[in-house]
Amino acid sequence: MQEVTAAIDALGLTRRFVDHTALDALTLQVPRNETFGLLGANGAGKTTFIRLVTGFLLPTDGEVTVDGISPSANPAGVRARVGFVMETSRLYPELRVDAFLRFAAGAHGLSGKPRGDAIERVVEQFSIGDVLRRHIGNLSKGYQQRVSLAQAFLHDPSVVIVDEPTSGLDPLQREDVHAILGALRGERTVLISTHDLAEARSLTSRVAVLHAGRLVTQGPTEQVLDSNRALSLFEAPEAGLT
Repeated sequence: MQEVTAAIDALGLTRRFVDHTALDALTLQVPRNETFGLLGANGAGKTTFIRLVTGFLLPTDGEVTVDGISPSANPAGVRARVGFVMETSRLYPELRVDAFLRFAAGAHGLSGKPRGDAIERVVEQFSIGDVLRRHIGNLSKGYQQRVSLAQAFLHDPSVVIVDEPTSGLDPLQREDVHAILGALRGERTVLISTHDLAEARSLTSRVAVLHAGRLVTQGPTEQVLDSNRALSLFEAPEAGLT
């Protein structure tokens, strides 16, 4: 069996919607146990890529695998390996935190003692014990993001995808979430989708920049996002640069 060297491996990945190409022949590898940034302005193709990786969408052409597993052929296998940190607006505001975590654990096939152990582990890891009995909708955005992070780790995934991790947070809440994500560095593969250059510089070791569904460039964060060229990658990219 051939050794799988990348946590996420996309080859010629394309997704079209009628007459719109949201992702255009993207070839990209996300190395194992690395915090990797997926950058681009709104509409660049970041969300489409995430939906293809998680199996929410099927590719029009090309392929993508997670730990060597295709989300098209084996969606359950990919779900078992991927934790997705959604935007806080996608949580269930009417649920208490403890009920939401039980629901999320059940969705990952956890029950009985394994479910209780998993919830206890993430409650401690993300310091949400004080808000377990509160409704999610009554929490600050900072605590809502902690809850979102916690649910993504219930099944101990090898790959964690974080979509706009600090959108709508105040500076103190942003710093808090950055500290949590920074502590994951080297422990597992983390893919962070963002259009915040400062966030990418702070959290990632490598980045890829998308524009209009095409890869502009990829490489070490400090090289790609140097002060002289970063904004130009968003405004007037030349596809295919590496």
